[in-house]
Amino acid sequence: MSFMEKLLDGVEVERKTLGDVLEAKRGKRLVKSQLEDAGDFAVYQNCMTPLGYFHESNVKADTTFIICAGAAGEIGYSGADFWAADDVYYFPKNSTINSKYLYHFLLSQQHNISSKVRRASIPRLSKTGFEKLQIPIPCPDNPKKSLEIQAEIVRILDTFTELTTELTTELTARKKQYNYYRDQLLSFEEGEVEWKTLGEVAKIQRGASPRPIAKYITDDEYGVPWIKIGDTSSGSKYVNKTAQKITAEGAKKSRQLKRGDFILSNSMSFGRPYILDINGAIHDGWAAISDFGEYLNPDYLYHYLSSNNVQNYWLTKINSGSVSNLNADLIKTLKVPLPSLEEQARIVAILDKFDTLTSSITEGLPREIALRQQQYEYYRDLLLSFPKPDTEVAA
Repeated sequence: MSFMEKLLDGVEVERKTLGDVLEAKRGKRLVKSQLEDAGDFAVYQNCMTPLGYFHESNVKADTTFIICAGAAGEIGYSGADFWAADDVYYFPKNSTINSKYLYHFLLSQQHNISSKVRRASIPRLSKTGFEKLQIPIPCPDNPKKSLEIQAEIVRILDTFTELTTELTTELTARKKQYNYYRDQLLSFEEGEVEWKTLGEVAKIQRGASPRPIAKYITDDEYGVPWIKIGDTSSGSKYVNKTAQKITAEGAKKSRQLKRGDFILSNSMSFGRPYILDINGAIHDGWAAISDFGEYLNPDYLYHYLSSNNVQNYWLTKINSGSVSNLNADLIKTLKVPLPSLEEQARIVAILDKFDTLTSSITEGLPREIALRQQQYEYYRDLLLSFPKPDTEVAA
């Protein structure tokens, strides 16, 4: 006998419209002056991060809620009393639906809910975006048995989410550890190593855009990769493919780079380094670093440019008002410590282990978290579909 067969014990499952079994209530607005830096109750407004705190609550613990403006469509659950502001719908406790069961159900319907969000200057979600969803209710004629089954499904799914939470906490701790050791290993005493500006040891150039760019975009397989911000990802060290290509003529009007060269965004998310794993051309929103091999191990340079000291250096210069973006002249001024290439390789070997653990999507914790999330979603969808008795589900 399968697990689900034992769990359901032959009972019926009825699907009911969410709006018919639960009443979604709207929160109440608080003005900014009412918020507190520290208080007893979190205030949720337009995202899952508390807007602030308040000395009162208007929603009891064990409640599922949906953001309806800003991060509209995001679904949350609170095990503590909280204040729901006016951009939040919440579901008061109900005698027939377990609140956490509702939470997992709504997560399984995330795509459907998101598709109902009205995209405007501020994304918004109305009740009609979720109240017609069909929620499965086991054993509808026996509320006690129904809640027992719902609670068991919640127990199983919470096991997966708790593991993901533990791994995410571990990842956060490892990132802090990586940042600490990176900054320690890349800090040197006066006179310990030689220092030079980046402009002295590398070629720094700004990108260039052929205009109008649409004239030079091509589908030709021999076109030159056209490297844009959208071709990067936050957890990646390399750029290895592009969504678009430009003609050879367009590339001549741009800045052409080789595999192994570095690029830095000079405006949005400025200063984040990427290493090119392809030959390509960059527009004027990028700055390029090349011809540094005589002095710098590329992986050492990557860790150094990623360090807090360097990121703070860019921030200090730009916030000073003397420059408006991360231009080539500013990048040239960055001082770089130059231990021997052998010492650079030793530092890289240590930091790469942390980088793999905290950033790799094929190894390390990010991969493990992604796998656990996939496992959760698989069992959630299986459990909430209430499969036929011959479908096996592991407890």
